[in-house]
Amino acid sequence: METGGNSLASGPDGSKRKVYYFYDPEVGNYYYGQGHPMKPHRIRMTHALLAHYGLLQNMHVVKPVPARDKDLCRFHADDYVSFLRGITPETQQDQLRQLKRFNVGEDCPVFDGLYSFCQTYAGGSVGGAVKLNHEYCDIAINWAGGLHHAKKCEASGFCYVNDIVLSILELLKVHQRVLYVDIDIHHGDGVEEAFYTTDRVMTVSFHKFGDYFPGTGDIRDIGYSKGKYYSLNVPLDDGIDDESYQSLFKPIIGKVMEVFRPGAVVLQCGADSLSGDRLGCFNLSIKGHAECVKYMRSFNVPLLLLGGGGYTIRNVARCWCYETGVALGVELEDKMPQHEYYEYFGPDYTLHVAPSNMENKNSRQLLDEIRSKLLDNLSKLQHAPSVQFQERPPDTEFPEADEDQEDDDRRSDDSDDENEGKSFVGRVKRELHDIEPKDMDDIKEGDHAGAREMDASFAEISLKGSNSGAVPAADVKVEQGNSNKPDQPADMNL
Repeated sequence: METGGNSLASGPDGSKRKVYYFYDPEVGNYYYGQGHPMKPHRIRMTHALLAHYGLLQNMHVVKPVPARDKDLCRFHADDYVSFLRGITPETQQDQLRQLKRFNVGEDCPVFDGLYSFCQTYAGGSVGGAVKLNHEYCDIAINWAGGLHHAKKCEASGFCYVNDIVLSILELLKVHQRVLYVDIDIHHGDGVEEAFYTTDRVMTVSFHKFGDYFPGTGDIRDIGYSKGKYYSLNVPLDDGIDDESYQSLFKPIIGKVMEVFRPGAVVLQCGADSLSGDRLGCFNLSIKGHAECVKYMRSFNVPLLLLGGGGYTIRNVARCWCYETGVALGVELEDKMPQHEYYEYFGPDYTLHVAPSNMENKNSRQLLDEIRSKLLDNLSKLQHAPSVQFQERPPDTEFPEADEDQEDDDRRSDDSDDENEGKSFVGRVKRELHDIEPKDMDDIKEGDHAGAREMDASFAEISLKGSNSGAVPAADVKVEQGNSNKPDQPADMNL
């Protein structure tokens, strides 16, 4: 292994990167249940690899401060957060109606410490955003985060709290525009839905599409109202390999960076898009997957790296270890060092695994059509939408838990925002009433029904920036009500 600190040898990535890495030693103890494919133990395996490859000494290692109720309620409904806080395996049989209402039970089971788990992984992602906002680091990493399916008031796809939305809301306090990129094999539906109506967040998701969970992410889903063309979906078929993937990723993301010019980037690095994943059907190598991290790093924009899916856990640990090295600019030896989980990686005991010989169902013609369509959508955007800035909202307040920072890292309380946030609710409602029927027709593309385009969390309309200064949707009280499922348009009256 090279020992050159955080510097790359040469080229556009040659400058050093300061990296903060969030890790809670308890995270690997949480257990979804026997036979469940989601295993938090993979985070502990990743950490062990980082330690034995010597990467921890090149980063600031931070134990995340658990997110509080009010931090989670910046996006999630109060009653949903209250339910998560109170439910236990012993009491769940007494709350069957609530379990059904909040979609908790099968894919998203109740397990011991569920709420603490949510607080931990959300705290790491929001904490990373705070560090980036204060310019304490260039890259923040939270491999326990990236749970992109969770909705405002329901769990989905092994995800309970959407730490990604919460971290983006934090970044929006400082940055005019935030880019979200998702390379998990599953569509990043929860994040797209939350920011579907704003031009301050662009979401780009590369995913398997067609008879595959969660069923959303059609290329024709492009955003709504102010957010039109700010949602990009890259629908892929089985067996996509490194070359095919990068033939889309680099030109699309390159154009996004040119046109949107984000102040910060959140990259969800779901490892279920790797070859051989227990639930996946792509054929990416670890180096191919990590090429996305390397490319995003090359833009020298504040970068938050998050985990996500990944169900062949030995490969998840391999991938996120290697991608931590990419973030640091350290090349890792393929031969794996001895460590407590060494036997997981036999019989080869190497960091990299060869992709399979499965068929790539993504034809060159299909890839060309997808790329052409998305680049055409991007050409319809005005360059870098402007946002009128006023006084910056306070940071999310966490008790001090990082020994690397002293008093200058203390956060002010955000309780002063509450009255201002309440005033936004009325304006959001008025703006919704002002939407004319013709706008609904305008979002249709071809024969695609308009219902999906309405599947947004309309509280986030306050993000659009008109006279709202820098106050994002985090400061709007998210009202309770029915969750916005793909087949259920949002309630226009909130």
